[in-house]
Amino acid sequence: MGEMEQLRKEADSLKDQIAAARKAVHDTTLQEAAVTIAVVGRVQLKTRKTLRGHLAKIYAMHWSTDSKLCVSASQDGKLIVWDSITTNKVNAIPLKSSWVMTCAYAPSGNLVACGGLDNMCSIYNLKGKDGNVKVMRELAAHTGYLSCCRFLSDSEIITSSGDCTCVLWDIETGTQKTIFAGHQGDCMSLAVSPDFKFFISGACDFTAKLWDIREGACRQTFGGHESDINAIGFFPNGNAVITGSDDATCKLYDLRADQDLITYQDSTIMCGVTSLAPSLSGRLILAGYDDFNVNIWDTLKSERVGVLAGHDNRVSCIGVSSDGMACCTGSWDSFLKIWN
Repeated sequence: MGEMEQLRKEADSLKDQIAAARKAVHDTTLQEAAVTIAVVGRVQLKTRKTLRGHLAKIYAMHWSTDSKLCVSASQDGKLIVWDSITTNKVNAIPLKSSWVMTCAYAPSGNLVACGGLDNMCSIYNLKGKDGNVKVMRELAAHTGYLSCCRFLSDSEIITSSGDCTCVLWDIETGTQKTIFAGHQGDCMSLAVSPDFKFFISGACDFTAKLWDIREGACRQTFGGHESDINAIGFFPNGNAVITGSDDATCKLYDLRADQDLITYQDSTIMCGVTSLAPSLSGRLILAGYDDFNVNIWDTLKSERVGVLAGHDNRVSCIGVSSDGMACCTGSWDSFLKIWN
């Protein structure tokens, strides 16, 4: 045990050094820097469309890059691709396992993926020869549930899992290219950087980690939350990360300053954050909560500037379309709503 104690002491002293280094460069706060900027006026979005068709809780949704189509996954065992403008269903894909927790749309628009308690990432080709949507690949190697997946391209996808790892897969061969290990709790969500060179993961060890996809190494670790991180996203310019946690707060971490800049919280909000997404400019953060609402935060001022109320159960997922013109929320009430 003597050696373990020594190593533990050494680790603690290194942590203290990191904290000291971060403090040394912490010359101002975001609140002070943004003191001359006025708070965004009240943001009032209306429900423009309600996407009806799922028969059970919706767990995930993801926009296509064309800002028109989106995919949703529900525990009714269906993956549905929607036209968000007409509300028509473009595809309804029956899944082998109904215990689905995540879905993703490939940047090309050719593929969708999903996974969950089956520990697998299933890839479906929407543009098959005969028009039928078939399972193109099943990526199985995780020893825990699949919590999130995001495509890099039609040939690569990253998954996060309850086995505390994230994995980069080669879709063509169905093999693991890189395993990203380092979290000490279930990985709950991931987001890929705008330049596709990095991704960030949030986990039940209360930390977020920035990973270099090419090197396969953890670049930065961000602490500060007091409970599980359920949702994570990149600031649109790629220089910062937003996280949402069961401790009822969201945080903004700057990658260059290597520390958290600001916390989004309100004494009246007691429930956890389930999902989040930044607006196209990054000035607003939309965060879904366990209390059936979505709160809209002014990123610079940490003030709540709007609420989306309309779901009758927990908001489980939220996404802002890539043209920034609409946001979509999915809920355990089995409906998706398009707002702007």
